[in-house]
Amino acid sequence: MPKIEVNEAVLYDLAQWDPTTQEDPRAALEAALTCAKAELDEDSDKTLPPTERTLKIELNDTNRPDLWGTAGCARQLRIYQGGSRPVYPFFSSPGNAQKARRQVRVEASVQKVRPYLAGFIAAGKGITDAALRDMIQTQEKLAWNFGRKRRTVSMGLYRIAAITWPITYKAVDPNAVSFVPLQGEAPLTLTEILRQHPKGREYAFIQEHEPLHPLLVDAAGAILSYPPIINSADLGAVQVGDRDLFVEITGTDMPSVSLAASIMACDLADQGYTIEPVEVVYAYDTPFGRSFTSPYYFQEPVFCSLERIYRLLGERLDETACVTALERMGCRAEPGLGREQGRVEETAGIGVYPPEYRNDFLHAADVAEDVMIGRGLATFTPERPRDFTIGRLTPITVFSRRVKTLLVGMGYQEMIYNYLGSRGDLVEKMRGDGGRIIRIANPMSEHYEYVRDGIIPCLLMSESMSGHSAYPHRIFEIGKVAYRDAGEADGTSTRQYLGFLTADKEATFNTIAGQLQSLFYYLAQEYHIREAGDPRFIAGRGAAICYRDESIGIFGELHPEVLEHWGITMPCMAAELDLEALLG
Repeated sequence: MPKIEVNEAVLYDLAQWDPTTQEDPRAALEAALTCAKAELDEDSDKTLPPTERTLKIELNDTNRPDLWGTAGCARQLRIYQGGSRPVYPFFSSPGNAQKARRQVRVEASVQKVRPYLAGFIAAGKGITDAALRDMIQTQEKLAWNFGRKRRTVSMGLYRIAAITWPITYKAVDPNAVSFVPLQGEAPLTLTEILRQHPKGREYAFIQEHEPLHPLLVDAAGAILSYPPIINSADLGAVQVGDRDLFVEITGTDMPSVSLAASIMACDLADQGYTIEPVEVVYAYDTPFGRSFTSPYYFQEPVFCSLERIYRLLGERLDETACVTALERMGCRAEPGLGREQGRVEETAGIGVYPPEYRNDFLHAADVAEDVMIGRGLATFTPERPRDFTIGRLTPITVFSRRVKTLLVGMGYQEMIYNYLGSRGDLVEKMRGDGGRIIRIANPMSEHYEYVRDGIIPCLLMSESMSGHSAYPHRIFEIGKVAYRDAGEADGTSTRQYLGFLTADKEATFNTIAGQLQSLFYYLAQEYHIREAGDPRFIAGRGAAICYRDESIGIFGELHPEVLEHWGITMPCMAAELDLEALLG
């Protein structure tokens, strides 16, 4: 979980918090931090002057990146303690663009490299040492946690005084452009930066495989940065005392890039900076169009019924109580009739408009959670459990353990994988069309954007990194998969699957068929097979597993193109089947 270090005096000032009015300041702060799902990890050294004291705060949730800086954490504390919800007039929204004096032009060359950019100007106030430290911390936390080590989101800060507008964002030959990087002394090409500069070596994995690399340059040809690797030593060397800054965010996911820009803009506005929008003009289509003014408000309102709030929280709250609780969390809320996502009937509830710096409302249940936190956990009346129950394993868990024992006895090694993955791994490398795969609406990263609809891609991921190990390789996993299913009320099905794979130069279709037969023999179950035209398998060497005349899985010899996509040179046989179907 993210941990942040905050200047105690700055936090208290922004939060309008006076510790001298508290009988026990530490206990009071710890209690207040629960509104941010945070806790005090380490108190400050009280022997130091107040302006030099540092608090260490641990955030117990990763879906609120707006809290990963002093200003964001202070904002939540201030609003929760009764402060007014801040207004940020510099935001544009669909159909309401703010005027921008400066422009960034995005060329078509970056579309397949690092396609999205957002930015703004922070002006009118000199940067203090504490403010600069906090900017850098927020920048790094957003890029490391939210941006997946800068792969999907990275940020740069630049001095306005030396920039000639407009700025151009383009892709270039990494061997044809050179500049002096931050903390460098001599010009280096982009390729040399990846090999020689400490930051280049740390983040080379993001760009080194690309033929073209992104670059930010101004109208005079001066280089601002090589995103997401390093700023230039000239325009990108922000120092204490600088007054006007250009803040840019680049990445691979437009909502994530825009949200990071929104968070940084709101933080700086809270600290007294004047935020000036920047127009970003694209040479290609984006989710926000070919031109938009940043910072940009793109969040959609969410509706939650009062009945759902009651079911989740166990207490009937009226509209006024819910609206008050949500406003303490920084949200604008309105009571009325509405429809929850996926529902057709109207019901009484609360419509929530997320603040500019939040994008964590995925479902009506998230509204109920904010109502709970906003009202305060201590305000709910404790109740003793009314039912006495005995815990026991579910039938599918018992059956899965039995299957695991059999697979281990057959010489297989159990693996455990993430249920989320990228489209490249789960669809494209498997020669699929993605027709039934489920995509997450606002993923934190493209690497965890889709819910797996099968186990074989995960097994191949392990095999792709095991070429140095002695063969044969036999691995398996039992776990959940999910896929689109029009026959279900919510349009999806979640099932317990078994997947197993054998890799060996001597392995054939008959190898995996024999192992499948052994498994069903020891399970005392009957099955039959029929030919299947699955693109993951070689034509004529893939077969459907049928149980009671229903197809419950597939097995066979994986297609050479699939193996090539994963960088596997050894023949692989694989099978996967729905274990829950065997309990039907």
